[in-house]
Amino acid sequence: MNDNMLVPVAGNGLLPLRALNRRQLLAGIGAGALALPSAALAAGGRPSWMQGAGAGMRSYGTPSPAETVSRVAIGSQPGTTGSGASRTPLAALEGTITPSGLHFERHHSGVPAIDPAAHRLHIHGLVEKPLAFSLEALERYPLVTQLRFLECSGNSAANLAAPEAPDLDVATLHGLVSQSEWVGVPLSVLLEEAGLKPGAAWVIAEGADAAAMSRSVPLAKALDDAIVALYQNGERLRPENGYPMRLFLPNYEGNMSVKWLRRLKVTDQPAMTKDETSKYTELMPDGRAAQFTFTMGVKSVITRPSKGYGLGAQGIYPITGLAWSGQGEIRRVEVSADGGRSWADAALEGPGGPGAMVRFRMPWLWQGQPATLVSRATDSTGARQPTREMLVQARGPQSLYHYNGQQRWQVSAAGDVRNSYV
Repeated sequence: MNDNMLVPVAGNGLLPLRALNRRQLLAGIGAGALALPSAALAAGGRPSWMQGAGAGMRSYGTPSPAETVSRVAIGSQPGTTGSGASRTPLAALEGTITPSGLHFERHHSGVPAIDPAAHRLHIHGLVEKPLAFSLEALERYPLVTQLRFLECSGNSAANLAAPEAPDLDVATLHGLVSQSEWVGVPLSVLLEEAGLKPGAAWVIAEGADAAAMSRSVPLAKALDDAIVALYQNGERLRPENGYPMRLFLPNYEGNMSVKWLRRLKVTDQPAMTKDETSKYTELMPDGRAAQFTFTMGVKSVITRPSKGYGLGAQGIYPITGLAWSGQGEIRRVEVSADGGRSWADAALEGPGGPGAMVRFRMPWLWQGQPATLVSRATDSTGARQPTREMLVQARGPQSLYHYNGQQRWQVSAAGDVRNSYV
């Protein structure tokens, strides 16, 4: 390839990552670099950039005052102070791990203040020996680590709005998903100690919040990869994320991973609680509702460029985003800059694995042309992320949960970005 030429691999300027050499990269992004004046490099005296003695050390680190990233779309239901949600600022982050302080939140009756010394996890029902575990007792059991995403089943549902979706940014549309390193006790170990009686088929999990949030969990899942999580990203769970302990069910809709876990009742059938009948069911076009659709589907979203993160001067820009699947491992993410007429494979980053979020990247040569950016992910089961139109046809526009349609961003000739479905 000619050293001065960049040959796209797909329509509208997508570039092969390995084809970029240093000269081409510098030429494509050089408009953003600043030349240092010679005076700044002059020898002698104290350089203007050199500071005096720095600030003292702190007992717990905090972000720089220059960094103002925070959760977005924080809102409670009318008449309440803590029954609502806040979203992760996906476009402002890098890598695949979400800082604990920016993990999305969904609460049904605020955040309870729990005394960890007094809190107990009770296991009862169809067991040979009912048990109660303190936090101190759980710490003595074998701990396992899981790097996994957690997604609210209502994430991205705004894009199903009819007749048009709102022109929201990526965090407000898709920010009810985060990834953490979760550490806890395998639930199978605790259930084995309690001893399961014949007929055991479900586990009813209940939280210690005022709403007594509760969900029915298949026993097979509880014995598979479920954990009672005690740590998140290396430190104790924070109150908003379930301190002192929470249930964590990899790959299942976030509502199933009950926070402030206080009770696990083993039963022969689901409990049909208020949180799995009046909510978290999917209304189908024929009027019936799909229930117990636990697993989150294969999904990806471009986080930059996106609304609020537009383009400046023409040149090379990275297209980057996140992909995840509750069905398997992300194997491929394709990116299009022409609305899906042509596609190119993006580079994948992160440890990966089943239930793990990965980051994807694709260089893009933008020359001032209008474009439509979209990504689609494929997982190890062969499932490919559907288009919005496919989902509407299959479920109807009234469906609220488990939306995993492709996100399209419309880029104008001026470099502004908006939700393409508006």
